[in-house]
Amino acid sequence: MVLKKIGMISLAKISAVIYAFLGLIVGLFIAAAVALGAMAGSMFSDSLSPLLGIAFGIGAIILCPIFYGVLGFVAGLIGAALYNWMAGYTGGIELELE
Repeated sequence: MVLKKIGMISLAKISAVIYAFLGLIVGLFIAAAVALGAMAGSMFSDSLSPLLGIAFGIGAIILCPIFYGVLGFVAGLIGAALYNWMAGYTGGIELELE
């Protein structure tokens, strides 16, 4: 069995979902780091910087998955196109399935 072609949009959608999930994880880590920094900063000042830090952390939870998802879609689309192009020259990847 030889894989001769990959559905470009299909791979791009799967990549988008995987990368969006990774973006959510990254966003959560960024939000946690910013929240800890905001709490530490609030011990030394009474300014609005802790609130801005928390807003930035919430923004990271929202924006990171979107950014990573779009990036994953584009990377999957380009990767599938490159595979399809090169498979035409090399014959594709041989698969052994049970």
